[in-house]
Amino acid sequence: MDFSGKRVVVTGAGKGIGRATALMLARRGAEVIALTRSPADLETLKEETGAQTIAVDLADADATRRAAREALPADLLVNCAGTTELESFLDVSVENFDLLYAVNTRAPMIVAQEYARDMVASGRSGAIVNVSSCASFVGIPDHAAYCASKAGLDGLTRVMAKELGPHGIRVNGLHPTVTLTPMAVKAWSDPDKAGAMMARIPLGRFAEPDDIAEVILFLLSDEAAMVHGLSMPVDGGYMIA
Repeated sequence: MDFSGKRVVVTGAGKGIGRATALMLARRGAEVIALTRSPADLETLKEETGAQTIAVDLADADATRRAAREALPADLLVNCAGTTELESFLDVSVENFDLLYAVNTRAPMIVAQEYARDMVASGRSGAIVNVSSCASFVGIPDHAAYCASKAGLDGLTRVMAKELGPHGIRVNGLHPTVTLTPMAVKAWSDPDKAGAMMARIPLGRFAEPDDIAEVILFLLSDEAAMVHGLSMPVDGGYMIA
């Protein structure tokens, strides 16, 4: 898949799936506009890819909108930024619930709004991939706020697909299983917990960031020209187990 001449916004590009996606896009010719919170991560990404970088705390709605506008114009968008806090349902704090919704649900909405408004105004077609999670489909202990925020993103993705499709903007959701990123290490460092999850994956392993990035690029590409409004698990068969 060749992305030469395409400007692609990637949120959460500093680490994990977002970074793998940014690197893969750059290797395939794209001009990447990378958004993430850590300036240090952006600096190394810029050195590796020549990406345009924008440091932003996506929990801040106003800062997110300013950053999204700064990133434009763009041809394609990947909403990949995400965060988690591990708390049982009985212990979920309002502060953490609001934080996860701000980063995992509200920020993708804001960035996609600015991208789509610009695309519609200029009469251009494009594609958005919202990176959700298998946690939006199933209840995972200690992930109440995370599951809720990703399920909210799924609902947003469906409405975006319905409303933006007539403007030539494809919108799809991607649902990874546990992917070996720094956030996953935080969530799945307990061997007993990780073992129970692994046992439900018929392919017998967790995903690597490149496994997910390849599918993101497919959904962005012209090869997926009729793929729209999809909630696509990339889970090694977890959802069938």
